[in-house]
Amino acid sequence: MHPTLILLVGMATILAGIVLLRLNAFLALIIAAIVVSLLAPGEPAVKIARVAEGFGRTAGTVGIVIALAAITGKAMTGSGAADRIVNGFLALLGEKRGATALCSTGYILSIPVFFDTVFYLLVPLARSMYGRTNRNYLKYLLAIAAGAGATHTLVPPTPGPLAIAGTLGVDLGTMVLIGIVVALPAAGAGLLFAGWVDRRMPVVPQAPAALTVGASAVAAPAPQSLPGLIPSILPIILPVLLISSHTVVVSMTARPGMHVAMWSALAPYTAIIGNPNLALLLGTGIALWVYARQRTVSRADLVEMVETSLMSAGVMILIIAASGGFGVALQATEIGSVIERAFVGQAAASGAGSGLVFLFLGFGVASLIKLAQGSSTVAMITTAAMLAAMLPASGLPFHTVYVATAIASGSLVGTWMNDSGFWLFSKMGGVTEVETLKSWTPVLAIVGLTAMVTTLVLALLVPLR
Repeated sequence: MHPTLILLVGMATILAGIVLLRLNAFLALIIAAIVVSLLAPGEPAVKIARVAEGFGRTAGTVGIVIALAAITGKAMTGSGAADRIVNGFLALLGEKRGATALCSTGYILSIPVFFDTVFYLLVPLARSMYGRTNRNYLKYLLAIAAGAGATHTLVPPTPGPLAIAGTLGVDLGTMVLIGIVVALPAAGAGLLFAGWVDRRMPVVPQAPAALTVGASAVAAPAPQSLPGLIPSILPIILPVLLISSHTVVVSMTARPGMHVAMWSALAPYTAIIGNPNLALLLGTGIALWVYARQRTVSRADLVEMVETSLMSAGVMILIIAASGGFGVALQATEIGSVIERAFVGQAAASGAGSGLVFLFLGFGVASLIKLAQGSSTVAMITTAAMLAAMLPASGLPFHTVYVATAIASGSLVGTWMNDSGFWLFSKMGGVTEVETLKSWTPVLAIVGLTAMVTTLVLALLVPLR
């Protein structure tokens, strides 16, 4: 069977499983991986085994980091550290810039904390600001969505960008740094759109009864018991600095110059402290220490909190690992060489621009999958598995990290009623479905399109090759 036809069968199997049969994404991906692997060339004995091999390799790459990130996020919300960061931004920017403060807080918190938890945490603040000003409620809500949505989809260790980096073989430090750079103008564009749409469609929030949903999961301690700003933000900043340190050292070592010997001497040490597993472990340790100190919990309560976090992380690890098995099955079809002959060979004469087709392909496929089945994370990991099998062996004229950010950007475009985030925004925010379609859907599209434009500009001007 032709590789392109096998690819279409695999995509159809995933979408049919998730959209029509309402299967868990893990089951849909594993079934698609086995179907594709059976249709691909190879000895019968290895067709199922290679799916399991890809599953295990991917789980080994992302499993520890996702588990640690889940514990960190739970500990930060439970200890009040997340609340302390919110208050810090409000104190810095002032209530008149409340939307900017909420966007900035969402931008920071969504690096280690899942989007829904960040939204649960910040919606009461948006309501409180509206109660004091009697205006700009929709702007406050959309500011949260723009800031949190940008880093949630572009910056590890949240599952989507982490899975993309692992699948495409992108250094995690590079993914963090470029993801932060791409997410910043995207969040800014979303914030500007939030102000624009708020002026044209002022919204009065509905009764806040919906806030009781999940409130116990994010109940914050009393204001007087909040931890200090430094220990609150350290679980986020420390891992980013440690992981980035090794990326910087490796980059400097590769450049000829007077200080190469010094950077080479640092490399063995930064390779240890900059390992994502160790860096996240240190951040998790700090978050747990702050949680235990602030809440004065018993050891049994601490163990229970960690176990609850790991159960939610386990589902995500299984889904991402299944996407790894799907990617290995696609690679066995030799779809990469087909794509290379179809696109790369024809565009070879255009120099650096010849690889841009993969950026547009990643963005477009992720958007279509997002539109069809609703989950940004599933759209990212499925598209990354497909693109990993398609990238030319000779490499691209720019760093593969830009393919990763293009995929992540596309996963923000096309959110509507099949996305859980749509209903989270509507019900928790007290906004009607029509108002949500006119605000939530376009603001995330603006964030995604801006991130894609930023990716294209960086790929051309700063190829990192």
